[in-house]
Amino acid sequence: MLTIPVLNSSRHPLPAYQTAQSAGLDLRANLPAGAVTLGPLERALIPTGLSLALPAGYEAQVRPRSGLALKHGIGIVNSPGTIDADYRGEIKVLLVNLSNEPFEVRDGERVAQLVVARHETVEWELAETLTETARGAGGYGSTGTAD
Repeated sequence: MLTIPVLNSSRHPLPAYQTAQSAGLDLRANLPAGAVTLGPLERALIPTGLSLALPAGYEAQVRPRSGLALKHGIGIVNSPGTIDADYRGEIKVLLVNLSNEPFEVRDGERVAQLVVARHETVEWELAETLTETARGAGGYGSTGTAD
């Protein structure tokens, strides 16, 4: 298990897994001044009150919550948002209301998921050609459609 130092300037509990096999930890809105209402197609940067010290070789991805997306049309504009290991500022979630109805984001509400993952640092090797594959340069839809 990975241990990550975290500062919590909110009065809410630290992010937690909702089940034993969950990949994402729920992030809560930190809105001590009151709720934020998102009108249709509006977006807002929602603070969480959390700051992390990820180790080198790790990132944290901020992802939408499927229940908010399904029930209310709430998503994240830059999904997934990436938190780099050298960032020490507050985690904020860029929510967007894709529905036709206003949505109220309340203090303490679970607004996103945080997935911590290892990543590789790459070094480019300039090449004259690439190895051949069955797909080749086929792009979107090139492998067929679901029947």
